[in-house]
Amino acid sequence: MKKRLTYVSPLSLGITLGILYAILALVIAVPLFLIMSLAGAAGAAHGGQQALPAIFSGVFLIFLPIIYGVIGFIGGLLAALVYNLSAKMTGGVEFQVQESA
Repeated sequence: MKKRLTYVSPLSLGITLGILYAILALVIAVPLFLIMSLAGAAGAAHGGQQALPAIFSGVFLIFLPIIYGVIGFIGGLLAALVYNLSAKMTGGVEFQVQESA
């Protein structure tokens, strides 16, 4: 059965992409936080300063998902708006669905 997608809710797509981007940022930020913490500990063991990498990695862990979430939200809004404009001109994207048993 063929259907046509002619409208995407900008707010819905913005929220969905904002959450998705924030989760992806956490997947990236947590391992980097651990690496930076270990690097700070290794530097302190060799007479270096431990505070700066620890502070930076903590700030990084908190703000990266927030920043990515905001960027994802704005990107989702813009993508939906552009799609809706182009769907008016082209009739939207045609896709096929199948009824499940």
